[in-house]
Amino acid sequence: MAEEFNLEGMLDTYLFENEQLLEQLQEIVLDQKDAECFDEDSINEIFRTMHTIKGSSGIMMFDNVTAISHKLEDVFYYLRESHPENVVHADLVEHVLQVADFITAEMEKIQEGSPADGDPAAIIAELDSFLENIKNGAVEEGKELPEENVSEEPKHFYIAPVANSASRFYKIYINFFPETEMANVHAYKTVYSLKEIAEDLLYEPEDLITDTSSIDAIMEDGFRILLQAQCSEEELREIIKVGYDIERVDIYECKAEEFLQGFDFGEHPVVGIDLESSAEEIEAKVLKAEEEEAQKKEPEKPKMAPGDFVIQSKTPGKHKKLAKDKQRGAKDSFISVNVRKMDQLMDLIGELVISESVVLQNQDLKVPGLDLTNFNKAAAQMAKISTDLQNVIMSMRMVPLTNVFQKMNRIVFDVSRKLGKDVEFVMIGEHTEVDKNIIENISDPLMHLVRNAVDHGIETNEERVDSGKPDRGKITLSARTEAGKVWISVEDNGKGLDREKILAKAKQQELLDPSKPDSAYEDKDVFQFITLPGFSTNEQVTEYSGRGVGMDVVIQNIQSIGGTLDIESSLGMGTTMTLKIPLTLAIIDGIVMETGNSSFVVETGVIKEFVSVTEDMMIHEPTGEEYIMIRGECFPVLRLGDWYGLEEYHKNVEEGMMLIFEVEGKTICLLVDRLIGKQEIVVKPIPSYIKKVKGISGCTQLGDGSIALILDPVGLIE
Repeated sequence: MAEEFNLEGMLDTYLFENEQLLEQLQEIVLDQKDAECFDEDSINEIFRTMHTIKGSSGIMMFDNVTAISHKLEDVFYYLRESHPENVVHADLVEHVLQVADFITAEMEKIQEGSPADGDPAAIIAELDSFLENIKNGAVEEGKELPEENVSEEPKHFYIAPVANSASRFYKIYINFFPETEMANVHAYKTVYSLKEIAEDLLYEPEDLITDTSSIDAIMEDGFRILLQAQCSEEELREIIKVGYDIERVDIYECKAEEFLQGFDFGEHPVVGIDLESSAEEIEAKVLKAEEEEAQKKEPEKPKMAPGDFVIQSKTPGKHKKLAKDKQRGAKDSFISVNVRKMDQLMDLIGELVISESVVLQNQDLKVPGLDLTNFNKAAAQMAKISTDLQNVIMSMRMVPLTNVFQKMNRIVFDVSRKLGKDVEFVMIGEHTEVDKNIIENISDPLMHLVRNAVDHGIETNEERVDSGKPDRGKITLSARTEAGKVWISVEDNGKGLDREKILAKAKQQELLDPSKPDSAYEDKDVFQFITLPGFSTNEQVTEYSGRGVGMDVVIQNIQSIGGTLDIESSLGMGTTMTLKIPLTLAIIDGIVMETGNSSFVVETGVIKEFVSVTEDMMIHEPTGEEYIMIRGECFPVLRLGDWYGLEEYHKNVEEGMMLIFEVEGKTICLLVDRLIGKQEIVVKPIPSYIKKVKGISGCTQLGDGSIALILDPVGLIE
């Protein structure tokens, strides 16, 4: 049972590590896809990535992943050693991405519990042919080929063991706390944390995964590591820290000759140390003892037990401090958490917020004569803790859009290559953070928009030349936050949308009002027709578009999270499609208000100010439109009661309250009956069986148990 658990834990680590490595690999490749060749740092990084994936896959016995990663490693080993000039960079980029796609597909199978049974033979054959062509070109030029990149059984993480003048050698001895469970897993994690800096890395016991007896060996004798790396002892101690599992870490820097002797951690003189002495005196004693020991020729040498003393360097120029028996302390670390558990925690915090409102707005508290001083103090403390909880869980759930944007970069690369179009891809604001659930819901819509931009939007190279445009098309993917929403735009400099062509198709499908002339339709209304199911103006069905599907999927996914899609286009100039979606789906600060017998909530971030108005400030147009003059400026007025056809609301502006919204550079004044107050709102989506209402983005439960609708200012302004 213990063995099975260990294997599952190692599988999670394997998948997580490889996912990170593949994302970094794809980012490197796509960043340099348009260069003449990969730079030296990128070649080394890709080589190390493939070597790491090969080693970990070998340990986990995924032979197909091991084989294909080793073959790509061979290619970059040759590039690193020989620096050939006859490499077709575009082909090499495609080969790397092809390997990354294969490994990603196998990891997805493993994650779903299916066997990783993909056959890499065809890809390996292509890589063999690619490598052979490069080598043949080198031979023809009279260049000498480097030694073969020999693959060894993955008993250890054996990484680039060639030493240079900057290489340093260490013998590391780790003791775990007696109560530590699954010490082999903790030891393996330590090895994984060192692999990024290691030039050569060996450890004992060597079989940490399948041999459960290694647990007893580690607990009894400790875990020993031989490390060759270009780092200092202080940097090592930052990686291997004493903490909740590790009781003591002893690091001894040695010479290359001692390193090659293997796991012999003795042969260092015991030095008597007076703890009252200064660090300089202690170091002098150690050096003297080592010199005396070197002069002796006795076969047996006294051995120093690991951890007899440790010297820690401080800031340059300051005295060094002797650290003796370092106290067990907490260490900063990261752990992977199941998203479902975070969702459950978010739901519980939401319920806590609602319960808090129920308590603080309880009718029993409104009895005259009650002394609520102590209650109010306790309530304020509870509200502070509740807010802190929300902030913590929200920060945990917020993730940058970087990975999603990089996937779009890959899509542009693949589609443009297959369609024979030269397209530049630009990312702006990719570090914008949004809720993880938002990320999951926008990935597919963005993919459709980007594909459409390459296929529909960007013309062929010949068409661009004929129209006097630059040969190269351009797609810009940008993100920004404003008023509690994230705006993600896909902009192309292609041919744009043809209004007349869309109207003709809409007439054919009987989507237009016969009594309404074409000129009555605004451009943004016409462009929205392309989001309807089955609507397509593409005359030919291709691999990427023309079937009338895609844009309706975009709309459905965006609406499911309370978002909208805006389309702007200029014929011959290009198109911009903008997703406007909530920054989070969880908890917001809102202002509760009432109109008639209905309650509404609006996010505080969009409210510029509250104004009590008089009738003489109002301007009434014959068409029924109303405006208000505030400090010499004229703003449009929207009566919430009229907008939703409510009953029993105040028609006299002097009896109500005016809220001034400012969104997207536009301002509107909303007239409501009364303000209730500020409250933390748990956002709930409108049930699917209720038709979407313009200006409403969700609902929430108030402290008295009633339901309030959450207003969307963008919908009200439009």
